[in-house]
Amino acid sequence: MPIVVDEVVITVEVGGDSAAGAGPAPGAAQDAQEIVRECVERVLEILAQREER
Repeated sequence: MPIVVDEVVITVEVGGDSAAGAGPAPGAAQDAQEIVRECVERVLEILAQREER
């Protein structure tokens, strides 16, 4: 039975210690975007490999 992926939800929390009132570090948004981009690329690679089978 084939598996169909309709939706992929990826949640990423960057940074460990979140002090009260502290905003995100400069460049944290870029780091988070890079992590998400890498995750999406890997998921798409895995899905492409499964389709080849």
